[in-house]
Amino acid sequence: MQRGPPAPLSTILINMPEIELWPGGLLRARSNHDARILARASLVLRRKGDGAFLAADLPEGLQPLVPHLRREPGLDAALDALEATPAHARNGLEHVRELPLHHLHERLDLLGLDEASYAERTGLTVVAEPDWLSFAGVDRYRRALWMRFDAARAWLHLRDAALRGNVVLEAISGYRSHAYQLGIFDRKLARGLDIDQILAVNAAPGYSEHHGGLALDIASPGEPPAEESFENSHAFAWLQAHASGYGFHMSYPRDNPHGIVYEPWHWRFTPA
Repeated sequence: MQRGPPAPLSTILINMPEIELWPGGLLRARSNHDARILARASLVLRRKGDGAFLAADLPEGLQPLVPHLRREPGLDAALDALEATPAHARNGLEHVRELPLHHLHERLDLLGLDEASYAERTGLTVVAEPDWLSFAGVDRYRRALWMRFDAARAWLHLRDAALRGNVVLEAISGYRSHAYQLGIFDRKLARGLDIDQILAVNAAPGYSEHHGGLALDIASPGEPPAEESFENSHAFAWLQAHASGYGFHMSYPRDNPHGIVYEPWHWRFTPA
């Protein structure tokens, strides 16, 4: 259990197994109707599996954004969290707790993966999601970047230090949920890749370092995202020289024991 700093409600994501509570101003509207709602919402309930907006907390009360809102799995827990958010904000969300590993076995079964054999083969361990995350700015695509509070603070210091050295670092991806990771597999399977091909690049749902909010994919302007060519950039050279001083280390060097391809773009914060 880690102690965190006080955090304004507008800069945190409340995380639950099925639903996330987002600050309304940090979500991308998908229509004019959504834009009008999000502009007035203090918080938005968002389904983790597909990112659908479920309900918005408006000054006049909760407004459903999907039919049959009451049937949504995890809704009662989300509504309880919605009621508790002012207290969370006052208390500064003092602790980060790990979410229970709901549905992880089912997700692995859907992919035909046995948890024990996968863990033994790769040496990877299950990574739980934190129950809240901190806003760490935006990524290359202007999406909200979420990380655990200590990793977010370290990333912002790292990015600013690089900028002072005339090196621009861009975040590509931070926190990802178990449900999002499963979606990556589903999309790649639909494109015709097999499980072994996907596992060479992506950890199985539940095993990605991104789940814990400590890992970050980094690029620099003009560089394609998540490509080995990043190792030839000035940004990568700067990271090799300075990232460890801010607590970041490259997780998957060449010939790593986990069987994951070389990822010069993937860096993980290690708390002191």
